[in-house]
Amino acid sequence: MIGSWTANPANYIGLICKLRAFFVFSTRTIAVWLIVLATIDRWLLSSIDVHRRQRSTLKNAQRWTMIIVIFSILLYAQQLYCYEANLMDTPLKCYGKTVVCRYITDLSFAVMTIILPLFLMILLGLLTISNVRQSQRRIQSLQLQTIMSTMNKPSGPSYGNTERKLKQKTDRSLLRMLLVQVLVLSILTFPLSLDKFYSSFSGDNGSPVEKAINAFVYDLAILSYFISNGIPFYIYTLCGGTVFRKALPNIVVLMKRRVMYP
Repeated sequence: MIGSWTANPANYIGLICKLRAFFVFSTRTIAVWLIVLATIDRWLLSSIDVHRRQRSTLKNAQRWTMIIVIFSILLYAQQLYCYEANLMDTPLKCYGKTVVCRYITDLSFAVMTIILPLFLMILLGLLTISNVRQSQRRIQSLQLQTIMSTMNKPSGPSYGNTERKLKQKTDRSLLRMLLVQVLVLSILTFPLSLDKFYSSFSGDNGSPVEKAINAFVYDLAILSYFISNGIPFYIYTLCGGTVFRKALPNIVVLMKRRVMYP
């Protein structure tokens, strides 16, 4: 968005244009796929299958992080050739110089950076909640067996009820956070993917008014996508229950203790 309002060197210098396009697209893809990787890790950890939980290791996380980085770099390496500065009749002056380049860039960004990661986050998030509920049912069954075998302990049933209510509250918070996150990300990211599809298949024909409208819509879609990059923190804090709201004070207290008592 800043590039639309001020003088941007990437609009006039070819090398800066190529490097900017390459780093912007590749780092965006890396960031969103790392979130998908974290979602996969959370799904594995929440599984009742011990073999799946054993796959959630630091070594596997590092390996897949390197795969994501290499994949993102290779996916957008063509930006170093396709993008050029001082272009006319394009949404940006620093843009794909041929129709084929624009097709490849727009479709790969729409599919690999927006639609597919969002679909996987939704799917894995729902599977994680399902795993959590299965684990809770299993724990409740074990607790019930323990209570039945120790009827002489008066505090057993009360503790079980309190624990069950606490877990139900956490489950509702996680479900609410997931639904809000998916809804907000869908609203903020889908406009850009739709605009990418539209710009890929509509061509460059049109009146000056239509081109101005398309450029304005593109700027709004870009701004919406940028907002989506910073919104997850507020979703976790506002919709994640007390678990996430307590995390920040706990981190501050931990850092304070380490500074005062090294």
